[in-house]
Amino acid sequence: MRRLLLALMLIATATPVGAEKLASTVSSATIQITSSFDGAVLSLFGNIESDVHGLAAPGPYNVIVVVTGPLQDRVTRLKTNNWGIWTNTDQVTFKQFPSFYDVLASGKLANIATPEVLDEKNVLPIEQALASSTLGEIAKSTEFGTELVRLMTEQGHFAVKEDAVRFLTTSAYVAQVTLPSDVANGPFIAHTMVLKDRQLVAERTEGFSVRKSGFENFVFVASKQQPLLYGIVCVILALGTGWLAGVMFRR
Repeated sequence: MRRLLLALMLIATATPVGAEKLASTVSSATIQITSSFDGAVLSLFGNIESDVHGLAAPGPYNVIVVVTGPLQDRVTRLKTNNWGIWTNTDQVTFKQFPSFYDVLASGKLANIATPEVLDEKNVLPIEQALASSTLGEIAKSTEFGTELVRLMTEQGHFAVKEDAVRFLTTSAYVAQVTLPSDVANGPFIAHTMVLKDRQLVAERTEGFSVRKSGFENFVFVASKQQPLLYGIVCVILALGTGWLAGVMFRR
């Protein structure tokens, strides 16, 4: 009997009272890219619930949503002016680096999460560069990674928005992510983290995809699956266009 009581006490201690769980979704599972595509806005909805039936989530909470696009290999090069000629003198390769990275938060990251949480989850964009760098030298990876993040930010593919998550109630929130017109095709991941007293209490991941449709998709698939036929057709079209232009200008 004593062992049974001890086991029940351990179970009760291990089960957090008032633990949180997260229910979330995205407004669209698939973004179609057509010839008129000029970007898209995707909404992310969620509600924080108590893990104990019948109890309201105590709060107050904060939310961080990290949206990651298809992973690609990137090379950052350093150009140096030698005797009036600019040449590439150094480079760092980043393997499986996000083509899109958006951090959406309900407040200043430093105020709503501890540095340990941010580091553990690699929330900051520079952490993505350090994690994907093929170079073992931290200082050099940080220098080149910072420049890569800057370029991606200027192109609209990286962003940190510390006021982009809005609470509709004490537990329900909404956020919006903007995809640029030249967004990469492929799977995207939206990872949501719920924080209380700067500590992570719940998290959840959703996925959505961006893909070409119509004639654009046909051309893309043909270039990948039938590269020889695709190349021949492109050459024929180029020759035909050149011949037609010559005839029109001759007149």
